[in-house]
Amino acid sequence: MDSTYNDHTTLLKAQQIILRYDSTVSDDTRNHMIFQSDRNQIDDYLQAVDEIQRALQSTTVSNDEEQSTRVNSTIQIAMARLEDEFRNILISHTAPIETESLTESFSSVHLTSRTSNSSLSEFNDTDDSVHSINSLAIGNSISSLERGESSTTIASCRSTSSIREIDLIPSDIVYDLRSIAERMISGGYYRECVQVYGGVRKSAVEASFKKLGVEKFSIGDIQRLEWETLNTKIGKWIRAAKVCVRVLFASERRLCEQIFENLGNDVDDLCFVETVKAPAIQLFNFAEAISISRRSPEKLFKILDLHDALVDLLPDIEAVFETKSSESVMVQVTEIVSRLAEAARGMLSEFENAVLREPSRVPVPGGTIHPLTRYVMNYISLISDYKQTLGELIVSRPAAGSRYSDDLTTPDMDFADHEGQSPLALHLIWIIVILQFNLEGKSKHYKDNSLAYVFMMNNIHYIVQKVKGSLELREMIGDRYLKKLTGKYRQAATRYQRATWGNVLNCLRDEGLHATGSFSSGVSKTALRERFKSFNAMFEEVHRMQALWLIPDTQLREELQISISEKLIPAYRSFLGRFRTHIEQGRHPENYIKYAVEDLESALLDFFEGNAINPHSRRRSQ
Repeated sequence: MDSTYNDHTTLLKAQQIILRYDSTVSDDTRNHMIFQSDRNQIDDYLQAVDEIQRALQSTTVSNDEEQSTRVNSTIQIAMARLEDEFRNILISHTAPIETESLTESFSSVHLTSRTSNSSLSEFNDTDDSVHSINSLAIGNSISSLERGESSTTIASCRSTSSIREIDLIPSDIVYDLRSIAERMISGGYYRECVQVYGGVRKSAVEASFKKLGVEKFSIGDIQRLEWETLNTKIGKWIRAAKVCVRVLFASERRLCEQIFENLGNDVDDLCFVETVKAPAIQLFNFAEAISISRRSPEKLFKILDLHDALVDLLPDIEAVFETKSSESVMVQVTEIVSRLAEAARGMLSEFENAVLREPSRVPVPGGTIHPLTRYVMNYISLISDYKQTLGELIVSRPAAGSRYSDDLTTPDMDFADHEGQSPLALHLIWIIVILQFNLEGKSKHYKDNSLAYVFMMNNIHYIVQKVKGSLELREMIGDRYLKKLTGKYRQAATRYQRATWGNVLNCLRDEGLHATGSFSSGVSKTALRERFKSFNAMFEEVHRMQALWLIPDTQLREELQISISEKLIPAYRSFLGRFRTHIEQGRHPENYIKYAVEDLESALLDFFEGNAINPHSRRRSQ
């Protein structure tokens, strides 16, 4: 630019235009916004500012003290006016972003937890055995796990969505803002420009936060919230965070670039930081508070949802907060992800310990499935739904006991039996191992050994069915271990039959019925009558008791009924066929032969239904 300035007429005209809009002259002048006028008026004012700035840089003006003072005064008036105009334009365009359509589009991959957390009604607190579970962390959590709702999984938070910039301010308004910013910065009002822009746009971001439901909580406030409340907020936060990063923050960066790019001093980046850094820290403080909160197993799946969402967002956060002045946001989120990963590992370990130590001693009525079994199996079914994430996070095998250990409070697990399986799969198998160990301890509280075997059969069968019912879980557990589990519940069924029916079947043996030294029929009628009476009494007692026992799985119940029938009915039919005439030849045969074969077949259908039934109600007329 020339160092001399000789066009005094043009300078005088420019000064007149600037002074005409001096905000300090009157309220009318201050309230009249140039950039709300017609285009010619705007252009005239901008040209006047340019003329004054050119004059300031000329040696002719700088050497004339009076003229220099007048020009400097004029440029200060112009900068004050431009600052007001800049602020007014920005305030006029601070509407929050339209969130509904954006939230819906980012929810095409569902962002809420993969579990339903509606209530705790499944546990019945009147049952002491269940109440003891409720006293533990694992019992104070998701009731849907007990109901088996984990099968209704929802897609992972990982998505293919990415940054979607929108126009926060119309392009013609952006042009005006850039025109003002260019002149303020070249006039030495760089700091004022940044402060005005950051202050107004930060308010716009906060308005969008409010519309998205991002609440202004401190880390302490968040940690004091009840988990049920926080649980709901996490899903909402994930949806909001995706919009904030991919739309709101990205669009704010784009706007800064449109207005300030190439105006020097990295002003576009500074304005962006001034606008969004504090709101971004506020946003991610929520996730940070969760990451450092008290660990408990029921939080695991929401922690994983949060972890997945942030991992999914990391590339976008890196793209939006890419500069040195804004990288602290990226650092914060990376640290949060790391803490969430560590929290998830810790929660899995705590869950394993809680399952092992769950202390309830009161036997569940009828030997049915224990609430702990339902809870644990639905919990690990959910773990398998998160196998992609947990497979990356769980890198070490469980701290299982050794078969050579003297510690009787912890089961052993031979890892050599599970070579080639992932650390996560080993943890799932370990959870099943410690669940069985706990159940075996609970089975000892039954006074009737037969009922203890039914209890173990029911619970291990339930474990097998849950594994078979989940493709992901079955793949991780493996068919080899599944076969071992199947053998265990069948072994329990065999032990039950021996314990219950061994003595009953002994009544139908010939030993002890033949009279010694007799030349008659060789059968002692007295011994035979006692044998029939013993059989009747034993069967009636077994029927009375075991009709009250419960095998909830229809197929398992029918299989056991058939297995009992295959042993009992042929033995009874043969015994009755051999000795019936001996009883019928005597007095009151109906007192000894109480059941026809068909009566027994019918009575066996009452077993394990959980209902009290009189055995004689099924008896035929003799």
